[in-house]
Amino acid sequence: MDIVAGGDTATKHEQILKYIEGLPVGSKISVRQIAKDLQVSEGTAYRAIKEAENQGTVSTKERIGTVRVEKKKRSSIDRLTFAEVVNIVDGEVLGGADGLDKPLNKFVIGAMEKDAMLRYIDAGSLLIVGNREEAHASALQEGAAVLITGGFDTSDAVKKLANDRGLPIISSSYDTFTVASMINRAIYDRLIKKKIMLVEDILSSHPVVHALKGTQAVRDWKAAAESSGHSRFPIVDEWNRVIGMITSKDIVGSSPEQTLDKLMTRSPLTVHLRTSVATAAHLMIWEGIELLPVVDGNRKLIGVISRNDVLKVMQYIQRQPQVGETFEDLVWAAFEEARDERDQLIFTGTITPQMTNHLGSVSSGVLTTLMTQAAYRAVQEYKKGDLVIDNISTYFLRPVQMESVIEIRPHVIEVSRKFGKIDVEIRYAGQLVCKAMLTAQVFDQS
Repeated sequence: MDIVAGGDTATKHEQILKYIEGLPVGSKISVRQIAKDLQVSEGTAYRAIKEAENQGTVSTKERIGTVRVEKKKRSSIDRLTFAEVVNIVDGEVLGGADGLDKPLNKFVIGAMEKDAMLRYIDAGSLLIVGNREEAHASALQEGAAVLITGGFDTSDAVKKLANDRGLPIISSSYDTFTVASMINRAIYDRLIKKKIMLVEDILSSHPVVHALKGTQAVRDWKAAAESSGHSRFPIVDEWNRVIGMITSKDIVGSSPEQTLDKLMTRSPLTVHLRTSVATAAHLMIWEGIELLPVVDGNRKLIGVISRNDVLKVMQYIQRQPQVGETFEDLVWAAFEEARDERDQLIFTGTITPQMTNHLGSVSSGVLTTLMTQAAYRAVQEYKKGDLVIDNISTYFLRPVQMESVIEIRPHVIEVSRKFGKIDVEIRYAGQLVCKAMLTAQVFDQS
């Protein structure tokens, strides 16, 4: 990465991080040892180790301690490990603990004869089965881990085979259907997370970042603008920490000798690599800014993203197939779009048990979700874009029981190039049950 005007002196924090990255994978790491080796305080060593853990270069494991690990690529986020499966199903490891870090490729429910079952098992699979020791041994022979349901144990011979093969054999008190549902839910959650694009996905691996220091003058800004073609720059201090932003508007009428720290916008908004692109887009809309600095945990500059960068990604996301449905998607999928006699949009659907609270009536959160989705759909008739809610005033007038058929009626009061105001009503049996007034920014994607 080429950062113009960044600091060259590495802090003790950075020195520790570089030291940790240089250690062989598998090396044990302790606060006391690093403090002694690098002659820093234990507090400084502890904070650096925690930062390394956030970056994925170290991991703290039960009964082992903190060790240097290979940093995982984001593309593998949808792959559960067998250790995570143990936590998900509240399981007990009976053997093969050395294989807990291995990824789960797929799971197979062993509700069939052994010969038929073996056709579906391959290396990296997880066989979910009850008290069938022959099936346990066969799966391990094929390179698959085993999850025994119903809280059953297995023989010492099977446990020895698991240890020899380095494949976990796990026992859970839950039944087969329950553990399969729990694992499937975890995999599904990973798929949804994988679909969400993060700032690190759009930031170049070697971004060229034009930055200026607060001690530099307006003439330096002009020289940087001419050489780079940009007019907005992050301002960094001597340690490359972001302390401000400077734009062409800030320097209007200033002398060439005026220092930038007197003109910059202080404490600007920043984002991290793990910030979602949608969040970055919404921040830009809400605050009316064109450039966001990307920083690490110490506010040190990594790169910048522009509104144009974010716009391209949002357009790309809109064209992608849906990988996993969120709860919001599932709720909205139960409603059908139609037109009334005045050709106004209307959405009709039934309140399902999943939409209710502990009292059996529809929850206020679900009603708010439904009204927001209806508003979004209504605005799209006028303008293709993403809706970012500025404010929502909601009034709940009467409860709605499960199995009730409701109507959602959005009405666009005003929509302009960047702003929208929408009124939404929900009715049951002709009676008004709740109402919302929404104001929103419209993020143009045309």
